[in-house]
Amino acid sequence: MSERPRLLEKADDMLASKPRTVTADQSERSEGGQHDFYSEGDYWWPVPGKPNAPYEQRDGQTNPNNFVAHRLSMMRLADHIGTLVSAWKLTGNAAYSDAALRHLNAWFVAPETKMVPRLLYAQAIKGRHTGRSIGLIDTLHLVEVARGAKLLIDGNAVPETEATAIRQWFGDYSTWMNTHPYGIEERDWYNNHSIAWSLQVAAFADLAGDKGLMHLVRKKYKTVYLPTMMDENGGFPKELSRTKPYGYSLFVIDLMAGIAQIASTPDDNLWEFTTPNGRSMALGINFLFPYVADKSKWPYDKDIQYWDDWPVRHPFLLLGGLAKKRCDLVELAMSLPAESEVYEVRRNWPLRHPLIWMR
Repeated sequence: MSERPRLLEKADDMLASKPRTVTADQSERSEGGQHDFYSEGDYWWPVPGKPNAPYEQRDGQTNPNNFVAHRLSMMRLADHIGTLVSAWKLTGNAAYSDAALRHLNAWFVAPETKMVPRLLYAQAIKGRHTGRSIGLIDTLHLVEVARGAKLLIDGNAVPETEATAIRQWFGDYSTWMNTHPYGIEERDWYNNHSIAWSLQVAAFADLAGDKGLMHLVRKKYKTVYLPTMMDENGGFPKELSRTKPYGYSLFVIDLMAGIAQIASTPDDNLWEFTTPNGRSMALGINFLFPYVADKSKWPYDKDIQYWDDWPVRHPFLLLGGLAKKRCDLVELAMSLPAESEVYEVRRNWPLRHPLIWMR
Protein backbone atom coordinates (compact mmCIF):
# COMPACT_ATOMS: atom_id res chain seq x y z
CA MET A 1 0.00 0.00 0.00
CA SER A 2 1.65 3.22 -1.18
CA GLU A 3 0.14 5.30 1.62
CA ARG A 4 1.58 3.16 4.41
CA PRO A 5 5.04 4.79 4.70
CA ARG A 6 3.60 8.31 4.67
CA LEU A 7 0.97 7.49 7.26
CA LEU A 8 3.32 5.64 9.62
CA GLU A 9 5.92 8.39 9.44
CA LYS A 10 3.26 10.93 10.36
CA ALA A 11 1.98 8.74 13.20
CA ASP A 12 5.48 8.25 14.57
CA ASP A 13 5.92 12.02 14.73
CA MET A 14 2.76 12.21 16.83
CA LEU A 15 3.67 9.62 19.44
CA ALA A 16 5.15 12.15 21.85
CA SER A 17 2.67 14.93 21.05
CA LYS A 18 0.83 16.35 24.06
CA PRO A 19 -2.93 16.98 24.02
CA ARG A 20 -4.20 20.52 23.59
CA THR A 21 -7.85 21.08 24.50
CA VAL A 22 -10.15 24.09 24.76
CA THR A 23 -8.71 24.93 28.18
CA ALA A 24 -5.35 25.86 26.63
CA ASP A 25 -6.63 29.02 24.90
CA GLN A 26 -9.16 31.65 25.93
CA SER A 27 -10.65 34.70 24.22
CA GLU A 28 -11.63 37.81 26.14
CA ARG A 29 -14.66 38.06 23.83
CA SER A 30 -16.09 34.68 24.89
CA GLU A 31 -19.09 34.62 27.22
CA GLY A 32 -18.38 30.97 28.07
CA GLY A 33 -16.26 29.31 30.70
CA GLN A 34 -12.81 27.78 30.50
CA HIS A 35 -14.18 24.43 29.30
CA ASP A 36 -16.50 25.86 26.64
CA PHE A 37 -15.64 25.78 22.95
CA TYR A 38 -15.60 29.27 21.43
CA SER A 39 -15.28 30.56 17.88
CA GLU A 40 -16.30 33.57 15.80
CA GLY A 41 -18.25 33.80 12.56
CA ASP A 42 -15.93 33.48 9.58
CA TYR A 43 -17.42 36.07 7.27
CA TRP A 44 -17.95 38.91 9.77
CA TRP A 45 -15.71 41.97 9.83
CA PRO A 46 -15.30 45.23 11.76
CA VAL A 47 -16.91 48.30 10.18
CA PRO A 48 -14.17 50.60 8.81
CA GLY A 49 -13.83 53.68 10.98
CA LYS A 50 -16.30 52.39 13.57
CA PRO A 51 -14.37 50.19 16.04
CA ASN A 52 -17.32 49.84 18.43
CA ALA A 53 -19.95 49.04 15.80
CA PRO A 54 -21.37 45.52 15.43
CA TYR A 55 -19.49 43.50 12.83
CA GLU A 56 -20.80 43.44 9.24
CA GLN A 57 -20.98 40.44 6.91
CA ARG A 58 -18.85 39.80 3.82
CA ASP A 59 -20.08 36.43 2.55
CA GLY A 60 -17.31 34.08 1.52
CA GLN A 61 -14.51 36.34 2.82
CA THR A 62 -12.90 34.91 5.95
CA ASN A 63 -11.76 37.41 8.58
CA PRO A 64 -8.20 36.37 9.51
CA ASN A 65 -8.33 38.16 12.87
CA ASN A 66 -11.17 36.12 14.37
CA PHE A 67 -10.55 33.73 17.27
CA VAL A 68 -9.91 30.27 15.82
CA ALA A 69 -7.67 28.67 18.46
CA HIS A 70 -10.31 26.18 19.60
CA ARG A 71 -11.04 25.19 16.02
CA LEU A 72 -7.36 24.63 15.37
CA SER A 73 -7.04 22.50 18.51
CA MET A 74 -10.06 20.44 17.46
CA MET A 75 -8.71 19.94 13.94
CA ARG A 76 -5.39 18.95 15.51
CA LEU A 77 -7.23 16.42 17.68
CA ALA A 78 -9.01 14.97 14.64
CA ASP A 79 -5.73 14.68 12.74
CA HIS A 80 -4.03 12.96 15.67
CA ILE A 81 -6.86 10.48 16.23
CA GLY A 82 -7.31 9.76 12.53
CA THR A 83 -3.60 9.23 11.95
CA LEU A 84 -2.81 7.28 15.13
CA VAL A 85 -5.83 4.99 14.85
CA SER A 86 -5.03 4.36 11.18
CA ALA A 87 -1.49 3.40 12.15
CA TRP A 88 -2.83 1.14 14.91
CA LYS A 89 -5.14 -0.57 12.40
CA LEU A 90 -2.24 -1.14 10.04
CA THR A 91 0.25 -2.45 12.60
CA GLY A 92 -1.55 -3.46 15.78
CA ASN A 93 1.12 -1.51 17.67
CA ALA A 94 -0.26 -0.43 21.06
CA ALA A 95 2.02 2.63 21.07
CA TYR A 96 -0.33 4.23 18.53
CA SER A 97 -3.54 3.37 20.39
CA ASP A 98 -2.06 4.51 23.71
CA ALA A 99 -1.07 7.85 22.17
CA ALA A 100 -4.56 8.31 20.75
CA LEU A 101 -6.10 7.49 24.12
CA ARG A 102 -4.11 10.28 25.80
CA HIS A 103 -5.82 12.80 23.56
CA LEU A 104 -9.26 11.24 24.03
CA ASN A 105 -8.88 11.29 27.80
CA ALA A 106 -7.77 14.93 27.82
CA TRP A 107 -10.73 16.10 25.71
CA PHE A 108 -13.54 13.93 27.06
CA VAL A 109 -12.59 12.39 30.42
CA ALA A 110 -10.14 14.43 32.53
CA PRO A 111 -12.07 17.01 34.62
CA GLU A 112 -9.32 19.62 34.43
CA THR A 113 -9.06 19.68 30.61
CA LYS A 114 -12.20 18.19 29.05
CA MET A 115 -14.63 20.15 26.92
CA VAL A 116 -18.23 20.70 28.04
CA PRO A 117 -20.55 18.67 25.73
CA ARG A 118 -22.44 21.69 24.38
CA LEU A 119 -21.84 24.48 21.88
CA LEU A 120 -23.35 27.68 23.23
CA TYR A 121 -20.57 30.05 22.16
CA ALA A 122 -19.60 29.00 18.66
CA GLN A 123 -19.64 31.35 15.65
CA ALA A 124 -20.17 34.42 17.85
CA ILE A 125 -20.36 37.84 16.19
CA LYS A 126 -19.03 40.90 17.99
CA GLY A 127 -21.88 43.21 18.90
CA ARG A 128 -24.54 40.80 17.64
CA HIS A 129 -24.44 37.27 19.08
CA THR A 130 -22.58 35.48 21.90
CA GLY A 131 -23.10 32.24 19.98
CA ARG A 132 -25.28 30.90 17.16
CA SER A 133 -26.94 27.69 16.05
CA ILE A 134 -24.80 27.53 12.92
CA GLY A 135 -21.81 27.24 15.23
CA LEU A 136 -22.59 23.53 15.53
CA ILE A 137 -20.79 23.00 12.26
CA ASP A 138 -17.53 23.73 14.09
CA THR A 139 -17.60 20.33 15.82
CA LEU A 140 -17.71 18.58 12.46
CA HIS A 141 -14.10 17.64 13.10
CA LEU A 142 -15.21 15.45 15.99
CA VAL A 143 -16.70 13.02 13.45
CA GLU A 144 -13.36 11.28 12.85
CA VAL A 145 -12.59 11.51 16.56
CA ALA A 146 -15.77 9.58 17.35
CA ARG A 147 -14.98 7.07 14.64
CA GLY A 148 -11.44 6.56 15.92
CA ALA A 149 -12.70 6.18 19.48
CA LYS A 150 -15.24 3.57 18.39
CA LEU A 151 -12.55 1.53 16.62
CA LEU A 152 -10.28 1.64 19.67
CA ILE A 153 -13.11 0.71 22.04
CA ASP A 154 -14.37 -2.10 19.83
CA GLY A 155 -10.78 -3.32 19.52
CA ASN A 156 -10.39 -3.50 23.32
CA ALA A 157 -7.69 -0.82 23.27
CA VAL A 158 -9.47 1.42 25.81
CA PRO A 159 -10.01 0.53 29.49
CA GLU A 160 -13.69 0.19 30.36
CA THR A 161 -13.80 3.23 32.65
CA GLU A 162 -12.46 5.53 29.96
CA ALA A 163 -14.59 3.85 27.28
CA THR A 164 -17.74 4.49 29.31
CA ALA A 165 -16.82 8.14 29.87
CA ILE A 166 -16.03 8.73 26.18
CA ARG A 167 -19.28 7.11 25.05
CA GLN A 168 -21.15 9.18 27.64
CA TRP A 169 -19.61 12.44 26.41
CA PHE A 170 -20.61 11.81 22.81
CA GLY A 171 -24.02 10.55 23.88
CA ASP A 172 -24.58 13.72 25.92
CA TYR A 173 -23.45 15.93 23.09
CA SER A 174 -25.61 14.23 20.44
CA THR A 175 -28.61 14.52 22.79
CA TRP A 176 -27.85 18.24 23.28
CA MET A 177 -27.65 18.65 19.50
CA ASN A 178 -31.14 17.20 19.15
CA THR A 179 -32.82 19.01 22.07
CA HIS A 180 -31.28 22.47 22.54
CA PRO A 181 -32.79 25.27 20.40
CA TYR A 182 -29.44 25.78 18.68
CA GLY A 183 -29.30 22.11 17.72
CA ILE A 184 -32.90 21.99 16.56
CA GLU A 185 -32.46 25.10 14.41
CA GLU A 186 -29.29 23.66 12.88
CA ARG A 187 -30.97 20.30 12.29
CA ASP A 188 -33.77 22.00 10.33
CA TRP A 189 -31.66 24.56 8.43
CA TYR A 190 -31.69 22.51 5.20
CA ASN A 191 -28.47 23.49 3.56
CA ASN A 192 -24.95 22.19 4.19
CA HIS A 193 -25.41 22.95 7.90
CA SER A 194 -28.24 20.47 8.41
CA ILE A 195 -26.34 17.80 6.49
CA ALA A 196 -23.29 18.49 8.66
CA TRP A 197 -25.57 18.13 11.69
CA SER A 198 -26.64 14.69 10.49
CA LEU A 199 -23.08 13.55 9.78
CA GLN A 200 -22.07 14.49 13.30
CA VAL A 201 -25.09 12.88 14.91
CA ALA A 202 -24.55 9.71 12.89
CA ALA A 203 -20.93 9.40 14.03
CA PHE A 204 -21.71 10.27 17.65
CA ALA A 205 -24.79 8.01 17.81
CA ASP A 206 -22.77 5.18 16.27
CA LEU A 207 -20.25 5.46 19.10
CA ALA A 208 -22.85 5.96 21.83
CA GLY A 209 -25.14 3.19 20.53
CA ASP A 210 -28.15 5.47 19.99
CA LYS A 211 -30.26 3.63 17.40
CA GLY A 212 -33.05 6.22 17.53
CA LEU A 213 -30.83 9.09 16.41
CA MET A 214 -29.25 6.91 13.72
CA HIS A 215 -32.73 6.13 12.38
CA LEU A 216 -33.50 9.88 12.34
CA VAL A 217 -30.39 10.54 10.25
CA ARG A 218 -31.30 7.86 7.71
CA LYS A 219 -34.82 9.28 7.46
CA LYS A 220 -33.60 12.82 6.81
CA TYR A 221 -31.10 11.56 4.23
CA LYS A 222 -33.84 9.77 2.27
CA THR A 223 -36.76 12.17 2.72
CA VAL A 224 -35.12 15.61 2.86
CA TYR A 225 -31.50 15.83 1.73
CA LEU A 226 -31.74 13.83 -1.50
CA PRO A 227 -35.28 14.57 -2.74
CA THR A 228 -35.58 18.25 -1.76
CA MET A 229 -32.01 19.62 -1.67
CA MET A 230 -30.42 17.92 -4.71
CA ASP A 231 -31.50 19.01 -8.19
CA GLU A 232 -32.15 16.85 -11.25
CA ASN A 233 -28.49 17.11 -12.29
CA GLY A 234 -27.06 16.02 -8.93
CA GLY A 235 -26.02 19.49 -7.73
CA PHE A 236 -27.12 21.29 -4.59
CA PRO A 237 -28.63 24.65 -5.66
CA LYS A 238 -28.19 26.33 -2.27
CA GLU A 239 -24.46 25.63 -2.41
CA LEU A 240 -24.15 26.54 -6.09
CA SER A 241 -25.60 29.97 -5.32
CA ARG A 242 -22.87 30.78 -2.78
CA THR A 243 -19.80 32.91 -3.43
CA LYS A 244 -17.77 29.69 -3.22
CA PRO A 245 -19.93 27.33 -5.30
CA TYR A 246 -17.13 24.89 -6.15
CA GLY A 247 -15.83 24.48 -2.60
CA TYR A 248 -19.29 24.26 -1.08
CA SER A 249 -20.42 21.70 -3.67
CA LEU A 250 -17.45 19.51 -2.82
CA PHE A 251 -18.10 20.02 0.89
CA VAL A 252 -21.74 19.00 0.79
CA ILE A 253 -21.22 15.85 -1.30
CA ASP A 254 -18.41 14.83 1.07
CA LEU A 255 -20.85 15.22 3.98
CA MET A 256 -23.43 13.10 2.18
CA ALA A 257 -20.81 10.44 1.51
CA GLY A 258 -19.89 10.38 5.18
CA ILE A 259 -23.52 9.85 6.19
CA ALA A 260 -23.90 7.05 3.65
CA GLN A 261 -20.78 5.36 4.98
CA ILE A 262 -21.72 5.62 8.66
CA ALA A 263 -25.47 5.16 8.61
CA SER A 264 -25.90 2.44 5.98
CA THR A 265 -26.96 -1.02 7.10
CA PRO A 266 -27.17 -4.29 5.17
CA ASP A 267 -30.91 -3.74 4.87
CA ASP A 268 -30.77 0.01 4.25
CA ASN A 269 -27.82 0.89 2.01
CA LEU A 270 -27.80 4.65 1.52
CA TRP A 271 -25.19 4.39 -1.21
CA GLU A 272 -27.74 2.48 -3.33
CA PHE A 273 -30.88 4.38 -2.34
CA THR A 274 -32.71 6.32 -5.07
CA THR A 275 -35.66 8.63 -4.42
CA PRO A 276 -38.87 8.48 -6.48
CA ASN A 277 -37.70 11.65 -8.27
CA GLY A 278 -34.39 10.03 -9.22
CA ARG A 279 -32.01 11.59 -6.69
CA SER A 280 -29.16 9.44 -5.38
CA MET A 281 -25.54 9.50 -4.29
CA ALA A 282 -24.60 8.18 -7.71
CA LEU A 283 -26.24 11.22 -9.32
CA GLY A 284 -24.39 13.59 -7.00
CA ILE A 285 -21.07 11.86 -7.61
CA ASN A 286 -21.54 11.92 -11.37
CA PHE A 287 -22.36 15.64 -11.27
CA LEU A 288 -19.06 16.60 -9.62
CA PHE A 289 -16.71 13.93 -10.94
CA PRO A 290 -15.87 15.66 -14.26
CA TYR A 291 -15.19 18.98 -12.51
CA VAL A 292 -12.79 17.34 -10.08
CA ALA A 293 -11.04 15.54 -12.91
CA ASP A 294 -10.78 18.84 -14.84
CA LYS A 295 -11.66 21.96 -12.88
CA SER A 296 -11.40 24.12 -16.00
CA LYS A 297 -14.73 22.64 -17.14
CA TRP A 298 -16.58 24.09 -14.12
CA PRO A 299 -19.57 25.95 -15.68
CA TYR A 300 -20.45 28.10 -12.67
CA ASP A 301 -18.73 31.09 -11.09
CA LYS A 302 -15.26 30.63 -9.63
CA ASP A 303 -15.01 30.74 -5.85
CA ILE A 304 -14.31 34.19 -4.46
CA GLN A 305 -11.47 32.73 -2.34
CA TYR A 306 -9.37 29.54 -2.32
CA TRP A 307 -10.27 28.58 -5.88
CA ASP A 308 -6.75 27.29 -6.51
CA ASP A 309 -6.67 25.15 -3.33
CA TRP A 310 -9.36 22.67 -4.37
CA PRO A 311 -9.76 19.79 -5.07
CA VAL A 312 -8.08 17.44 -2.58
CA ARG A 313 -8.52 13.74 -1.82
CA HIS A 314 -12.26 13.97 -1.31
CA PRO A 315 -14.02 11.17 0.56
CA PHE A 316 -16.94 11.14 -1.87
CA LEU A 317 -14.51 9.88 -4.50
CA LEU A 318 -12.70 7.31 -2.41
CA LEU A 319 -15.59 6.00 -0.31
CA GLY A 320 -17.98 6.31 -3.23
CA GLY A 321 -15.59 4.44 -5.49
CA LEU A 322 -15.32 1.58 -3.03
CA ALA A 323 -19.05 1.48 -2.35
CA LYS A 324 -20.00 1.66 -6.03
CA LYS A 325 -17.05 -0.49 -7.20
CA ARG A 326 -15.79 2.27 -9.50
CA CYS A 327 -12.06 2.25 -10.07
CA ASP A 328 -12.19 5.63 -11.84
CA LEU A 329 -13.32 7.34 -8.64
CA VAL A 330 -10.64 5.67 -6.52
CA GLU A 331 -7.91 6.43 -9.07
CA LEU A 332 -8.90 10.09 -9.23
CA ALA A 333 -8.97 10.33 -5.43
CA MET A 334 -5.51 8.83 -5.11
CA SER A 335 -4.14 11.31 -7.65
CA LEU A 336 -5.15 14.26 -5.46
CA PRO A 337 -3.35 15.77 -2.44
CA ALA A 338 -3.74 13.82 0.82
CA GLU A 339 -2.76 16.84 2.94
CA SER A 340 -3.23 20.61 2.91
CA GLU A 341 -1.74 23.39 5.00
CA VAL A 342 -4.49 25.83 4.00
CA TYR A 343 -6.75 26.51 6.97
CA GLU A 344 -9.88 27.02 4.87
CA VAL A 345 -9.35 23.68 3.13
CA ARG A 346 -8.77 21.82 6.37
CA ARG A 347 -11.83 23.48 7.93
CA ASN A 348 -14.07 22.19 5.13
CA TRP A 349 -12.46 18.76 4.76
CA PRO A 350 -13.53 16.87 7.89
CA LEU A 351 -12.99 13.30 6.63
CA ARG A 352 -9.29 13.09 5.86
CA HIS A 353 -8.37 9.60 7.11
CA PRO A 354 -10.07 7.05 4.85
CA LEU A 355 -8.53 4.00 6.50
CA ILE A 356 -10.68 4.42 9.61
CA TRP A 357 -13.80 4.41 7.44
CA MET A 358 -13.10 1.19 5.57
CA ARG A 359 -15.57 -1.52 6.50
